[in-house]
Amino acid sequence: MTIKRVTVKKNERGLLLRNGDFERVLQPGTHWLFAGLDELKVEICNIGAPAFAHPLTDYLMAKEPEVVEAEFLRVELTEYQTGLRTENGVLVEVLPPATRRLYWRGLVDVQVQVIDLRAAAELPAAMAARLAQPQLRPRAVAGLAGVLQVEVPEHGTGLLRVDGKVERLLEPGAHAFWKFGRNVAVDLVDLRLQALEVTGQEILTRDKVALRLNLSATWRYTDVLRAFEQLAKPADHLYRELQFGLRAAVGTRTLDELLENKSVIDEVVTVQVTTKLQGLGLQLDGVGVKDIVLPGEMKTILAQVVEAGKAAEANVIRRREETAATRALLNTAKVMEDNPVALRLKELETLERVAERIDKISVFGGLDQVINGLVKLR
Repeated sequence: MTIKRVTVKKNERGLLLRNGDFERVLQPGTHWLFAGLDELKVEICNIGAPAFAHPLTDYLMAKEPEVVEAEFLRVELTEYQTGLRTENGVLVEVLPPATRRLYWRGLVDVQVQVIDLRAAAELPAAMAARLAQPQLRPRAVAGLAGVLQVEVPEHGTGLLRVDGKVERLLEPGAHAFWKFGRNVAVDLVDLRLQALEVTGQEILTRDKVALRLNLSATWRYTDVLRAFEQLAKPADHLYRELQFGLRAAVGTRTLDELLENKSVIDEVVTVQVTTKLQGLGLQLDGVGVKDIVLPGEMKTILAQVVEAGKAAEANVIRRREETAATRALLNTAKVMEDNPVALRLKELETLERVAERIDKISVFGGLDQVINGLVKLR
């Protein structure tokens, strides 16, 4: 026969167990417990942590409804419901479906907002904004794994898929969706002009010359829903079509044709790919070949061809100038043959040129003697 004294503080509650079975909840204060022949045990619970995580939870909810009503907030969610739990008005947890919990009443004001998941997959804007502002809370919100949060940029859109089916496009801004009971995914799509590089393409020309080409293209979405409805990966599809167009442009032409008109590749690729993209929600804005790389031996051969061509051009020009000079001399000779005065002027011009190279001239017998000594007229 024993009497046990137990003190429960104001921020605590006591669970009195007699022989391991629940008897009652002890309120704050000092309690004298008569054990008799039984084994008494008191478990002290701090109600500052309101969640009641105890093996007796299911028993209390099933067999002690009065105790639960007096001491706890009871939460029982179905498989189609979720709950937003707040403590003193601050959101702290997203409760998953089929949750069964008890929360102590007293120090912390615990409230649970029950939401029917069958109503809509998307959270209301105000609720999504609460979940997207963790910096305004004293601690992080638990259970956010059950919510898909997406931020769509200004120059884009979001393709919403629910259980693998395309639902709609999302406008720029913050969005949130319930993931409980459904598979939700959002593909972000950039609506601005985008660049696509097709590099390192090894292609044989019609005359069996291997070329390596690098191509750059710009494109955009014109109809996102149609593009993703018909194509699993629109960008990959465009890449393949550019490859096919490049092979069609290069493989049907010789190397000389490509070198003479380099823009023919851009034109052929643009026409072919534009035709292929009709009705797919994609638009090709521009195509340009960045590089055409020749094999090493072909570079040497082309360099020799260019060098020979330039040498031939230089020889032709030189011969043309020599012919023109000879013709001019012949015309001058004919003029001097019929005109002695012109011949005399030519002689004086020649004498002037000779005199320019002489530092000192000594004249004996007059200037006429010098001229007659140098040039004799017949």
